Amino acid sequence: MSAKDRFLAAFVALLWGLNFLAVRIGLDHYPPFFLSALRFLVLAVPVVLFVPRPKAPLRWLVLYGMGFGALQFGLLFLAIDQGMPSGRASVVVQAAAPFTMLLGAALLGERISRRQLGGIALAVIGMTVIAVERARSAALLPLLLTVLAALGWALGNIAGRQARPDHPLRFALWMAVVPPVPLLALSAVMEGPATGWRALGASFGDDGWPALVALLYTALAGSVVGSGIWTTLLKRYEAATVAPFSMLVPVVGVTVAWLFLDERLTGWAAAGSVAVVGGVLLGSTTSRRKAPANRPPVRDGLTRPAAQSPAEPTSRVQDTNRS
Repeated sequence: MSAKDRFLAAFVALLWGLNFLAVRIGLDHYPPFFLSALRFLVLAVPVVLFVPRPKAPLRWLVLYGMGFGALQFGLLFLAIDQGMPSGRASVVVQAAAPFTMLLGAALLGERISRRQLGGIALAVIGMTVIAVERARSAALLPLLLTVLAALGWALGNIAGRQARPDHPLRFALWMAVVPPVPLLALSAVMEGPATGWRALGASFGDDGWPALVALLYTALAGSVVGSGIWTTLLKRYEAATVAPFSMLVPVVGVTVAWLFLDERLTGWAAAGSVAVVGGVLLGSTTSRRKAPANRPPVRDGLTRPAAQSPAEPTSRVQDTNRS
């Protein structure tokens, strides 16, 4: 990988890591389900008007949008709103990778290597450490919501894998059409039918512009720009070469939360976070083997595909964003 492309991969990780700061700023103004609905609605309108629909079965597009979009972002935004530190959320949501491997084995009959099992075990240990630390402060519910958000991401990964779209980036963009309706319905029931819309109107005032900027960042910079660069890199290099750069996302998330939100990790939380990231990295990479001379190299089937959300970050183990 050239120095320029390494810089671009790191830049994408920076964009996705900053998503968590943007979400925290947005939640200071918008209710969580409404904010997650707006995040997709901003994309859905231009996508329907200007982006050709990819060739993929409709059922998998809907399931992908419900898992990766509505479940992941709805629950993640709710978790942060309920007290989950955004930096720690950027770490815990990486559990989507081991969840995807386990679901792939259970639902699709995929094999899990010993290396991947070791990665899953290490990530589970890390999440357990964080859970114990959170339980001591009587704040276990936000952690559970974040873990469920990671499970939603993993379910979306499985649907995206089964869809086999002809154009992965268009597929990822068209996914944005699915979440707004269920998320707006949840917002109306849980947050009040007019609460979110009043907040949206107020965001165009003098005091609401930070939330509006945060909303546009999560929808455009975090998703469109980040996914576009990531897709370009995956066309140039093997997925196993590009995918490890996604592990910079929680590093960025934790760092900006410390710098701008004064979120500090305890010793136990830091150890658990390192274990989660290390487990995901261990399970998401494979040892390189020299391909036979008469066979073309085979791309790793358990690494990041050509498009990601986001939040964003997607991979075949772990579908984007990164929030």
